Amino acid sequence: MALTKLNNKAVANVTTLPVSLGDMVFISSATASSSASIEFSLGNYKEYVFYFVNMHPQSDNYHFQFQTSIDNGSTYGVTATTTYFQAYHREDGGVSGFGYNTVNDKAQSTNFLDLQVQVGNGNDEGTSGILHLFNPSSQTYVKHFMSDFSGHLYNDYNFHTFTAGYFNDTNDLTNIKFQQSSGNIDAGKILMFGVN
Repeated sequence: MALTKLNNKAVANVTTLPVSLGDMVFISSATASSSASIEFSLGNYKEYVFYFVNMHPQSDNYHFQFQTSIDNGSTYGVTATTTYFQAYHREDGGVSGFGYNTVNDKAQSTNFLDLQVQVGNGNDEGTSGILHLFNPSSQTYVKHFMSDFSGHLYNDYNFHTFTAGYFNDTNDLTNIKFQQSSGNIDAGKILMFGVN
């Protein structure tokens, strides 16, 4: 089997792929530049996969979040229940651990949902990760999601964060929005894929 390389050599620069992804289809990407938020329209794919590359906040010590809409992006606040757990290690090696975080989980909440908390805005700080959203166009079932993020926090910790949950609504999800809990997204790229 011949190897195929990306000519532009960086995932953040991908606009097309020289290989087949099977049932996975590249849909869109967005690059943040002091952006208040980044929004995408959803359609009829069975799964959406979002890749977040070097998301860098403008403001220090705030959360990278998301929410969905059932009214084409007019409002965001679909009721959701989530879990949130993390592994962490301080840069100086002094503190490390793993555990469930009850502060950042949600129970039947319409608030924005945390993907990564306390992200730092230093030049060597930020977060990257993956979010899977399953069957958002279903008008029969709730919509499940899960994410996996690694971030350099404001206080020199690395947090590996796992979030999962569901949107407790049988209306189809039409849009998704990403933002910081305060301040703009200074830089970073989000790539959106659909899975048939």
